[in-house]
Amino acid sequence: MTGSSDKSTFSLGDGDFVINRPKEGDFYILDVEMGGPGHRVVFENEDELLTPPRLILRPKDGGFPLLKAKPRLRQTQKGRTVRDLDSDFSGYWLVSEPLKQVFESIDPEGFAFAECEFILHDGSVGPNHYLCDVVRTLDAVDEKTSKVKIKLGEGFPHGKYYDTSGGVSLAFRKNVVGPAHVFRTPFNSMTIFCDRVLRDAIIDRGFGKKPNRRGVLLTDASADGIYGLPAKYWPENR
Repeated sequence: MTGSSDKSTFSLGDGDFVINRPKEGDFYILDVEMGGPGHRVVFENEDELLTPPRLILRPKDGGFPLLKAKPRLRQTQKGRTVRDLDSDFSGYWLVSEPLKQVFESIDPEGFAFAECEFILHDGSVGPNHYLCDVVRTLDAVDEKTSKVKIKLGEGFPHGKYYDTSGGVSLAFRKNVVGPAHVFRTPFNSMTIFCDRVLRDAIIDRGFGKKPNRRGVLLTDASADGIYGLPAKYWPENR
């Protein structure tokens, strides 16, 4: 297998070959940090924005439908509100203005946003927030060198599903990723990946790091879950 990074190996020349293994620090899983007391913010006009028969606002193929009105969110309890990245708002993330600016500065074509009306518990207007969707899908996971459970069947979109529960160690075909900094996979649309460029921009702006991640969770895609432990604990080595 030579001459194409669509394969699991590629040539350096003079007969040398490199296996496209998962590499620490290359790609990250970008997600909402779970836990905490909850935000007590409700999507007040969700029902009037839905497109039947959809039960959530986000269309099956992602992005935003034609909105009849601006999404209206309301804080229902003083002192309890959303973080800079939060979920789940009818299939979307909710992002603050500062985090939106980070996303747009690195990969404006990878994200779509819908500005919200954000009302605080006392009826005053709150800071700018946006529904957010990652709108790029790439079949970029190198299945031959990655460690991920792959489920097959007609019941899955595109005939298969990447089961990330328990952990994964993923390698990506960089010729497929190209200049993209954020994307989904067609075989698990709930998992968002970003590269080191976007990850570093997020961290540099004060998101995604302890002690206050501000709702942003970044996990190395080469060492997620059980694959972040020593190799003796990996399922295939038991």
